[in-house]
Amino acid sequence: MEGTGRRRHPYPYELTEESPVYVISVAAQLSGLHPQTLRQYDRLGLVSPDRTAGRGRRYSARDIELLRQVQQLSQDEGINLAGIKRIIELENQVAALKARVAELQATVEGAATAMQQAEAAVHASYRRDLVPYQDVQQASALVVWRPRRDQRER
Repeated sequence: MEGTGRRRHPYPYELTEESPVYVISVAAQLSGLHPQTLRQYDRLGLVSPDRTAGRGRRYSARDIELLRQVQQLSQDEGINLAGIKRIIELENQVAALKARVAELQATVEGAATAMQQAEAAVHASYRRDLVPYQDVQQASALVVWRPRRDQRER
């Protein structure tokens, strides 16, 4: 499945479902197909196994599962190979779009977190030495001010 998002694992000796380990005869046995059928699927681009330096095919567990899916669609559902190829392409597109949506969601969540932190920093920068205004009730007392005599003479 070259070009459909195969990722190389950072540890070359760790086996994953995408590790190309099965030769064509073993892949044929595991999938229940004839080796010539696997070669035809490879030529048509339905299942594209990795290649060794000598150009030999190496199938992964994911490739085996895809071979089984192709067989099921062909034999049980009666879908022709061109239709199966289109189904596989669309499934790969859906998987890529789901990955992109997850990536964008993570980006949005990161931006929201950054915005909340920036907002909190702005609120933390407010001056706290200001006293809030409180309306004082008008008292009925009358205060008379009379200047002192020494202030009157000036």
